[in-house]
Amino acid sequence: MEIHTLPVHRLAELMERKEVSGEEVTRVFLERIDRQEKEIKAFITVTPEEALICARAFDEKRARGDKLSPLAGVPMAVKDNICTQGVKTTCASQILSNYIPPCDATVVEKLKAAGAVLVGKCNMDEFAMGVSTENSAFFATKNPFDYEAAPGGSSGGSAAAVAAGEAAFALGSDTGGGVRQPAAFCGVIGCKPTYGSVSRSGLISYASSLDHIGPLARDMTDLALILNVIYGYDAKDSTSVLQEAPDFQKSLRNDVKGVKIGLPGEYFGAGLEPQVAAKLREAVRKLEELGAVCEEVEMPHTEYAVAAYYLIAAAEASSNLARYDGVRHGLRVEADDVTNMFNKTRGAGFGNEVKRRILLGTYALSTGHYEECYLKALEVRTLVRQDFDRAFAKFDCLLTPANPATAFKAGAKTDDFPAVCLSDVCTIPVNMAGLPALSLPFGMAEGLPVGLQLIGRHFSEGTLLQVGYTLEQNTGQTRLSPGLFANNSFGGSR
Repeated sequence: MEIHTLPVHRLAELMERKEVSGEEVTRVFLERIDRQEKEIKAFITVTPEEALICARAFDEKRARGDKLSPLAGVPMAVKDNICTQGVKTTCASQILSNYIPPCDATVVEKLKAAGAVLVGKCNMDEFAMGVSTENSAFFATKNPFDYEAAPGGSSGGSAAAVAAGEAAFALGSDTGGGVRQPAAFCGVIGCKPTYGSVSRSGLISYASSLDHIGPLARDMTDLALILNVIYGYDAKDSTSVLQEAPDFQKSLRNDVKGVKIGLPGEYFGAGLEPQVAAKLREAVRKLEELGAVCEEVEMPHTEYAVAAYYLIAAAEASSNLARYDGVRHGLRVEADDVTNMFNKTRGAGFGNEVKRRILLGTYALSTGHYEECYLKALEVRTLVRQDFDRAFAKFDCLLTPANPATAFKAGAKTDDFPAVCLSDVCTIPVNMAGLPALSLPFGMAEGLPVGLQLIGRHFSEGTLLQVGYTLEQNTGQTRLSPGLFANNSFGGSR
């Protein structure tokens, strides 16, 4: 039995039957991390001592007969821009390289209360700005399916950790695709819930109106279990929506008869790799065979979403990152006067990608450009939302590629900003509208995973789970494992 390959619900069953303890499970994952991190580099910080203490505590509760959550004793990883009490949270940036938060983010607090065991903090693009996890100030993460390919970004460390068996599930953040794109590249499930449905309290901001926290998991049942814990209102988050959280396990129904699924033509156009297009057609045929109604739909303003997104996100980043000035937060580089101290601190503390986006955002908000740049981008955002509103007047959900291509080679887009922008072309519009979406693996193309994207109405995560679960139950395409699972030199056990 390969513990590190099992989904959360299977681990929960084994621990409930006392066939394995939480401490034993945690040790297996920590040993995987120890053996593989020199290659994968998914983690910035690993927390073995704290993890084992937590696992033992829940083993004791289980031994007493206490009623426990299915997540009790299950190892999790958390992206390094989500605050963890007493554990460094760096945003993969030199400017926060020694920051230790005084409290947990709400999502971490909820997961710890449910018994999840934190094994470490995952690498990312600095301040979540990037699509490849190569913009980290510390090191680049590798894709477990191909060490020469990028794992995606900005939550590439979280996706790689789950794919490589270094964590049973993980949390990431998604501003324009930061959970879904790396999930697609690494062959796992990534979910961006409705804006306001999962607390952002304790998430270090990039672009506040676009940022979401979402889980990365191995199957739809695990995704439902995690959403059941993190979903719901939080008074500490001013954008949180006061709404009763559903039981997402009830959405795991193997049935799509009569479900109306829209296929936006704008997502299937130029730039879509033939192998990815073939997998999408295969998924559509399977859904129709199972009783779903799949029809094309027009979303004419999709082509403007990327440009508008980068103006809005950069403008908000310019504002949010102004606090890192050597006085209030983070790194301080001494100088002869205050102005030079600001300049030297931000020059040494921020990487090139962060500086680029701060400059773009400052320009967009400046006098003379605010109306022609920022306000125009907000108008486009409204048009994109209206496209979705019209689509959902007819369809229950939309099916698109998660990315037009499979994982690109590491380094291929490092100095190509337009290519970086277009990498999230399928995911960005969803953040502009604040809608729920998930990326689901659907087979391989030339040795790399292909990802589908399901998009739903606000607060319709249950519909996405139902469609995803039906595909999972009726195909062999959604559960992928990298070759390193079968390679003992990388810690696989047979």
